[in-house]
Amino acid sequence: MATITHIFTLDYVAKMIGEDLELIEAIAWNDDNLTYGSIISVYTGPDETITALTDDGIEELTDMLRDVRVTTKTWHEFLDAFVDDKELVTRIKAQPPR
Repeated sequence: MATITHIFTLDYVAKMIGEDLELIEAIAWNDDNLTYGSIISVYTGPDETITALTDDGIEELTDMLRDVRVTTKTWHEFLDAFVDDKELVTRIKAQPPR
C-alpha cells in the first residue's frame, strides 16, 4: 500500500463525484463497505470526528456505484442492502436514473 499523503472529506467527495452526501455517508458509515484503510476517521476534538476517503476509497466507491447502477433493480437492491435510513432510500429511489 502506498503512503497516504492526502484524504478527502465526504462532503468534498460527494461534490467531486456528483453524489448525494447522505448516500456517501451511509456507505462510509459501515467500514466493511470499502477496503480497510480507504475510510479514515479524522479527530477534530476529544469526541469529534469527520470521515474522509483516500484516493483508493474514492475509486472503489465510484466503481461500486457505477456497477450497481446497471439496472434500476440492481440500484434499488443496493440501496436496500447498504442504506439503513428508509427515508433516504425512498428519496434516492425517486430521483431520475443516471
